[in-house]
Amino acid sequence: MIHKPTAPARWPALLFFCLAITLLPACSLLRPGQDTASAQDAERDAFTLEIEADDEDVRDYLNQHLELQRYRKLPDLQASELTRLLQAADANARDLLATLGYFSPDITLELKDRPEPAQDEPAHHVRIAVQRGARTQIAHLDLRVTGNGDAGGADDAGLARRQAQIKRNWGLPEGEPFTQSAWDDAKTDGLRRLQARRYPTARIADSRADIDADLARADLMVHYESGPAYRFGPLQIRGGERYDDVGLSRIARLPTGEDYSEARLLDTQQRLAASGYYDSVFLTLDTDAADPQAAPVIAQVRDAPLQKLVFGVGISTDSGPRLSMDHIHNRLPGLGWRAVSKVSLDRNLRLVASDWTALPAANGWRWFTGVQLQREATGSFDVDSTRLRAGRTESSDHIDRSYYLQHDTSSSHGTGAPPSSSAISANLAWTGRYFNNNNAPTRGWGLAGELGVGTTLRPERDPFVRTLLRWQAFHNLGRVDLGQKVRRSSRLSLRLEGGAVLAREGADIPATLMFLTGGDTTVRGYGYRSIGAGIANDQTYGGRYMAVGSVEWQRPITVRGNRTDFESAVFVDAGAVADKPAEMSLRLGVGAGLRWRSPVGPLQADLGYGLQSHELRLHLRLGYTF
Repeated sequence: MIHKPTAPARWPALLFFCLAITLLPACSLLRPGQDTASAQDAERDAFTLEIEADDEDVRDYLNQHLELQRYRKLPDLQASELTRLLQAADANARDLLATLGYFSPDITLELKDRPEPAQDEPAHHVRIAVQRGARTQIAHLDLRVTGNGDAGGADDAGLARRQAQIKRNWGLPEGEPFTQSAWDDAKTDGLRRLQARRYPTARIADSRADIDADLARADLMVHYESGPAYRFGPLQIRGGERYDDVGLSRIARLPTGEDYSEARLLDTQQRLAASGYYDSVFLTLDTDAADPQAAPVIAQVRDAPLQKLVFGVGISTDSGPRLSMDHIHNRLPGLGWRAVSKVSLDRNLRLVASDWTALPAANGWRWFTGVQLQREATGSFDVDSTRLRAGRTESSDHIDRSYYLQHDTSSSHGTGAPPSSSAISANLAWTGRYFNNNNAPTRGWGLAGELGVGTTLRPERDPFVRTLLRWQAFHNLGRVDLGQKVRRSSRLSLRLEGGAVLAREGADIPATLMFLTGGDTTVRGYGYRSIGAGIANDQTYGGRYMAVGSVEWQRPITVRGNRTDFESAVFVDAGAVADKPAEMSLRLGVGAGLRWRSPVGPLQADLGYGLQSHELRLHLRLGYTF
C-alpha cells in the first residue's frame, strides 16, 4: 500500500501567527503594575530646578544655558551624583555670568529631598539664587593697526587713518558694559572693516581682555596686522567654454589697477551674474600672487545654456494678472549677439518684442537693436503700436548712456480716436545713479534725461522735439533708536518727473510718444495711466506736457524696541498732463503704506486716495528701479 506524503500544516501556523500579533498588545494592558510604574518613572524628571535672580534676562539666560538642565531627564540619577553635579553647576553659572560681564556674583545652591513625592513629582528640588553684583565696564581700549609687523613704512599714514576709522566705529567703546559676545563681535567687525579695503589678508595678531573683578573694570587690547596692500590685477575667467571671455570681461568692468575693495569685487561679480551668460559666478582675489599690487581676480563660472525658455505668471494692481514667455538666445548664429524675445499678456497690454545686444567693444560701447509690437489701453482708447530701435549704449559704475534711431507707429481705436500716425527720431539718453544701493536705496540721488529730435511721417511731416527728465533723492531726517544699540534713519523720499513734446499745434504725434501718468510708481490713488489730456466727450488721451511730484516720509517700525525689516510711509503725490502748459490741472493723491525688505527685494504696499477721483486704491510693487 502506497502512502502519500502529508501536506505541511501551513494554514494552522499562519492562523497562530496572526493571533499572536493581535493579542500581544492586549497582553501588555493586562499588566498595569510593574510596567506602568516603570514608564511613569522614566517620564518623571530626576529633579526640579528653580533659578532666582535679581534680573529677568539673567534668569532666562541661565535657564537656557546652564549645563545642569541636561540631567533633569535622567530617571536613575542618584543623590550622590546630583550633589557632584551641583558643585560643577556653581562654576558653570559663574562662567555664564562672566560672559555677561558679571565677574563677582553671589551664588547660593540648595538641594532639598522630598521624602514622599507625589506620583508625578521628582524626589529632589534644586534652588539656585543669584545676586549679579557690579557689572564690569570698559575702562580703556588699546586698538592698534600695523603693517606686516614693521615699525615704519610709507603706508603708516594710511594705516593710521584706518585705525582711527575702526576705533570710531568700534562696537564696544569705553564706558559700555563688557560682555563676551560683544567683545567677540567688536573684534570681528573691526577685522572685517580692515579687510574690506586694501588689506584683504589682515588678521588679528593679538587680543586681550584684562578683567579686574574687584573694581568691575575691563581693559581691552586688540592688535590688527594689515598684511600687504593689494590692487586689482587682470580678471581671469575659469570654467567658461561657450562664450567670449574678452567681451564678458568688458561687461564685468573690473577696476584693474585700483586699490582692492570688497564692494567693487562684489559689484563686478553682480555684473557678470546679471549678464545672463552664466548660471553661477564666484569671484576671489588671488592673495597668493607674487605681486600684491597686481593680484589677479579669479572668476569661477558655469556657462548658462545657449538657449532658454522662461514662462512667467504675475499680478499687479495696475494691470491685473499677467502671463509672459521669454526666449533667450545667448549667441545668435553669424552675429554672436544676445537676443531676448518676449510675449506678454495682461489686462492692459499685449506685447511681442525682441531685443538684440552685442558684447561691448574695447571702449565699453555696445550695439543694440530691437523691435516691439503691442496693443495697450492708453487713456480712453486701445492703441496698436510698433517701435523699431537701433543704436549704441554704454554702462559704467554709476552712469548709463545711449544714442539711437527710433521709428514709431500708432493707431488708436474707439469713437473719436486720434488719427493714425508715424514718426522717426534721433535720441540721446543719460542716467546717473548715486544711491547707496541701486536695488533698495536709502541714501543718495539719481537723475535721468532723454532728448529726441525727429519728424512725423504721416499723415503729414511735422518736426518735433521730445524731452523727459526724472529725479529722485533720499534725504535723512534723523535717527530713530531701535534698542540694543541699533539706530536707523527716517528719511524723505523726493521724486520729480517732467516731460514735453514741442511741435506744431496740429501735428499728429504717435500716441506712444505722448504722456500719461497715474498708478503704482507715479500718482497713487489713481488708475494706471488714467491721468492725461482731455478731448471731446470727456475722453482721456496722451498729452504733450507732463509734471509729476512726490514727497514720502519713510520711518522704521519697531516691535518692543527691537529692529524689524519693515518701514511705514506716508505720502503725497501730484501729477498733471495737458496739451498746453496753461491747461495743466494737478491731480493729488495721499495715503500711507508699508515697506518690507524681503529677500528678493523691497516690497511696497500703499493705500492711496485720489482727491479728485474720490477713489481709494491699493498699490503693490516688488523691487525698485530708476
